[in-house]
Amino acid sequence: MPNWLLPENIADVLPSEARKTEELRRSLLDHFRRFGYELVMPPMLEYVDSLMPFPDQDMDLRMFKLVDQLSGRTMGLRADMTIQVARIDAHLLNRKAVTRLCYAGSVLHARPSGFHTTREPLQIGAEIYGHAGLEADIEIQSLALTSVQLSGLSRITLDLSHNGILHAILEDDERARRQYPEIVGLLRAKDLPGLTTFTERFPAGMRESLAALVALHGDLDVLQRARERLPAKPGIVRALDELDTLAQSAAGINVNIDLADLSGYQYESGAMFALYVEGLPNAVARGGRYDHVGEAFGRARPATGFSMDLREVARLLPAAAPASAIRAPWGKEPALTALIASLRARGEIVIQLMPGESSGEQEFDCDREIVGEGGSFYLKALP
Repeated sequence: MPNWLLPENIADVLPSEARKTEELRRSLLDHFRRFGYELVMPPMLEYVDSLMPFPDQDMDLRMFKLVDQLSGRTMGLRADMTIQVARIDAHLLNRKAVTRLCYAGSVLHARPSGFHTTREPLQIGAEIYGHAGLEADIEIQSLALTSVQLSGLSRITLDLSHNGILHAILEDDERARRQYPEIVGLLRAKDLPGLTTFTERFPAGMRESLAALVALHGDLDVLQRARERLPAKPGIVRALDELDTLAQSAAGINVNIDLADLSGYQYESGAMFALYVEGLPNAVARGGRYDHVGEAFGRARPATGFSMDLREVARLLPAAAPASAIRAPWGKEPALTALIASLRARGEIVIQLMPGESSGEQEFDCDREIVGEGGSFYLKALP
């Protein structure tokens, strides 16, 4: 096998795409900062029991693991940054007030999470800690929507779901709660025959409620149908009310409700959302509430947040136009050096050509050049 081949679903990012992705990263981090979010940078590598402080089959399958030669303990390459940021909030910052944090960095997946997706997403996201009210969910959902719009994508569809509904359905049966991951998998796949078989020994009312979730998807009318078909448990009523509020807060956005779409990691505990755009089968952003993650680090805090893969988003955007640049001759004359320095200080791109070099294929468009005459140098437009 040629040594230049990369593993499946791993790819280099070439200049034009890299510039587009980096400019998007900077733009979104500045956008988060304007909302009051502080930037943190968790490490790429941690002990597995810190990256996965509770059983999570999805996370376990996605995480690369290795043995630390210093301690002998098992370490993992992060597959997601949310738990890391929750650890920082709970254990390192240890604030009592509401805390807004954001992050951007690569994560690694042992297997791709979707069709044609990379195993090295460039994840960017934002989290709110310390506020249990729906106001935090509304802010995070709004921030995610404006972030996707700021990226240059339009015709966005917001999908809403709520983990609290399934928890309320299963809350009275300990055996059913232990089989939560298997039930979630069947609901995600909308596998009604499989779900019927799997739950055949569950109480009749619980079986009917689980089967109803598979069919409860569509426009906002789903919420009314859910109130009619699901038991009026406090947890279910509260969850449907929250979904209604979140849907109403997304004015001007196409909204779908899918009560069986529990895609995501198993740490999510409340309202969940995903954003879709034309041209991509996978969600461009996912978010939701995860109030119990901090417990593993000694301090439970209400939490909600979202993340998106910058490489996926950048891939949907038009190719970056060549950047305007200035061509300069090689030389160390003081006047030339001073002119180049002043142009670069003003933000201009100045490419000083090596002897014998010609400006070839690259992502810069040299539309001006520096020419010398009688010991002085000046800018000249190129045709």
